[in-house]
Amino acid sequence: MHYPEPISKLIDSFMKLPGIGPKTAARLAFFVLTMKEDTVLDFAKALVDAKRNLSFCSVCGHITDIDPCHICQDQQRDASLICVVQDTKDVIALEKMRDYNGRYHVLHGAISPMDGIGPEDINVPSLLKRLQNTEIEELILATNPTIEGEATAMYISRLVKPSGIKTTRIAHGLPVGGDLEYADEVTLSKALEGRREL
Repeated sequence: MHYPEPISKLIDSFMKLPGIGPKTAARLAFFVLTMKEDTVLDFAKALVDAKRNLSFCSVCGHITDIDPCHICQDQQRDASLICVVQDTKDVIALEKMRDYNGRYHVLHGAISPMDGIGPEDINVPSLLKRLQNTEIEELILATNPTIEGEATAMYISRLVKPSGIKTTRIAHGLPVGGDLEYADEVTLSKALEGRREL
């Protein structure tokens, strides 16, 4: 189907977003045409503002509009505790929980030799620099339970071990409300491995 050039460009732009195929991109593009011009301008401004006004915190690597970020500036947070995550979205997920009161360190990826990603390609060097701070007592490794996430956690734990800083790994296993019969073998194995006394 041949579209006028402005619509074609808009469809192509939407298709650059993750999970958006040609049909969804076309649907979104035609929806934009039905929007009021003010709404479209506000939408475009929000995109440009997010791109221009957000950066990564120079301390933890979380996305922010100020540097250091709100979490790193918060004196009420426990500075002796750092939770290491792969992505800024992981910080947001943990913050929604409202149970964790320490600081974070965002790696922006995971070690993946198959993809040519080594420790120097993610935010590991700045983590090691942060760990030279004597007030840090525990490092929580909260990378994803994937092969890459596990490899990254193991790599970091080996680097940190000589420093004497307590290094822990988040538990993996069955989700609350999940059924044993639907869990895969790896999940069940991790759940058994991480069992605790009641």
